[in-house]
Order: sequence, then structure tokens, then C-alpha cells
Amino acid sequence: MEQKVEAITKWLREQVEQANVKGLLVGISGGIDSAVVAHLIRRACPEQSLGVIMPCKSNPADQVHAEKVIQSCGISSLTIDLTDTHNLMFENIVEQLKQSGSLNPQQKQIADANLRARLRMSTLYTVATNHQYLVTGTDNAAEWFTGYFTKFGDGGVDIVPLVNLTKGEVREMAEYLGVPDEIINKQPSAGLWEGQTDENEMGTSYAMIDSYLKGESIPEKDKEIIERMHKRTEHKRNIAPGPPK
Repeated sequence: MEQKVEAITKWLREQVEQANVKGLLVGISGGIDSAVVAHLIRRACPEQSLGVIMPCKSNPADQVHAEKVIQSCGISSLTIDLTDTHNLMFENIVEQLKQSGSLNPQQKQIADANLRARLRMSTLYTVATNHQYLVTGTDNAAEWFTGYFTKFGDGGVDIVPLVNLTKGEVREMAEYLGVPDEIINKQPSAGLWEGQTDENEMGTSYAMIDSYLKGESIPEKDKEIIERMHKRTEHKRNIAPGPPK
């Protein structure tokens, strides 16, 4: 694990140098992935790293956990509450859709959640431009393969240091780096709505996805779910396509 941490830390420094920027920032959600990234960028750029907490209709416990991440790694931080911004924007959009007669109530919840993710992305890039930093993503191998992220939301980043690590490896790295136990052991959730968890929404577990990515045998039901998610979300892993020449 020490070698993995050192390799990623070195790679992060190289990305900063190649992009000719000053440092790195990450949005800290209170979950394990962003906690690990916060620790990594603090190691890579001790004086030029920033953790941004962005509550937006969020569970108060998530902000408490995010602040504990800040304390555990000693990274500089900034808190920007996006709740009012989101409410104003989303309510205006919904009202215009209602007036046009095109509002789809079945899609309202996911549209609300995706807008929050994209507002956070816009906020991170605004702060990053101010500091001349790269926006560092938090997706791990399981999330990337299944497309379990919002396109141009939490998937809208400059670099993705955890993309080759399974969820289990991220957990091991969190323990090594000193991420607080309550964050390591909490149930993974994007905090999109009350009671939402990653695994309930996906219909399978991170353990199953990790096993699949390692080439291990898993139940056919889980294999079908994972492969279906991967195929359906291929567009998220590619830049916007254009027609052939």
C-alpha cells in the first residue's frame, strides 16, 4: 500500500507539472473516496491543495464527516453552500417545463440530483480557475466501469487518481492514510436523496463489482447487472462523439 500511495502521489505531482498549474483541489463529500483523494493531494502538494465542501440539500452528517476529513489530513478548505443556488435554478427550470407542458414527473428526482452534481462541478472549476489548480476526481474502478457517476457532474474532472483501484483497495488505502474509521465504515451513498445508497440504486454490491473486475466468478444475476450498467453508460467514459469524416 505504501508503494501504491507513493506512486499515485508522484503521478499527481507530474500532472500538476505537465498542466503548468499550481496545485490540486477536490470536492469533499464526507465519503471514503473523496477522503482518500484529499489525503493524496495533500501529500502531493502540501502547500497548494484545497478541499471544497459543497452542501446542497445535504444530510448534515455528511458535512460533519467532510470536516473530519479536513482535520484528518490537514488540507486547506473552503465551504460553499449551494442549496439556495440550486433551489432557485431548479425551481425556475421546473416552472418553465410546466408552462411548456413538457415536465416529466418521473424524471424530476434524478434531474434534481444531477443538477446538484453539475453545480458542484461548476463550483469546483470556478475555484480551480481562481487558484490555478486541477480538479481532482474521486471515481474508483467500480464506479468508472459501471458509469456510477453523473456525466459532467462528479465525472467532470481533470484527473482521476483512483480509477485503477477497486472499492476494496480504496478502503485499504483509506486505512493506511488515516481516514477516520466512521467514514471508512459508513454505507456508500452519493447523498442524492433521503435514504439513498449506492448499492441499493445499482442493484448489486461493490464487493461483486470488485470481484468481477478481478475476473473472479460471481452470480449470473450480478454479472448481468454489471455488464448492463457498463454498456448503458459507455457514453459517460467518452468525449462527445461526432459524425465520421
